[in-house]
Amino acid sequence: MGRSAAAQTQQNINQQLSQQNAMNQQIYGSSQSLGSQAAAGYQNLLANPGYSQAQQSAITNASQSALASSFNALAQNAANTAARTRNSAGYGELIDSLAQTQGQDQSNLAQQNQIAFANASRSGTLSTLSGLSGLYGTDANLLGRAIGVPAQLLDASARNAANGGSFSIGFGPGGLSLGFR
Repeated sequence: MGRSAAAQTQQNINQQLSQQNAMNQQIYGSSQSLGSQAAAGYQNLLANPGYSQAQQSAITNASQSALASSFNALAQNAANTAARTRNSAGYGELIDSLAQTQGQDQSNLAQQNQIAFANASRSGTLSTLSGLSGLYGTDANLLGRAIGVPAQLLDASARNAANGGSFSIGFGPGGLSLGFR
């Protein structure tokens, strides 16, 4: 190979290397930018896990309104029956019973909403820790301990995987027990 061919080959190699380095720098800059955006998003999720107060209020209002609407329909049906038959015997007791049942159902629904809000918050925290651990290549348990998340909460995802995707919480014999898939 002559000197001019060797020089041309070296020039082509240098040009290709320069282009590759420029592309690598561009990819590195893009990945740094995306990583920063993802980290900021995860930090925001960690600071605000679960539903916002406005979302919680909307969920609560919608579910309580639906429940109230069904009881209003039952009370209206009882009033229509009493008017149609012109017999109001038992109407007062029925309305009292409906009111009592409605109160119990509203209480149960409020409790279910609060549990759902707590679960959403817990799930958001665990998802965020998992995302951050993937972003930084750090153990999620270590990140959790750093921000003060209890170890039993962090082990929930491992227990979830071991239980085939189901999750269950129990609070003693005869107490509250929740489960979902």
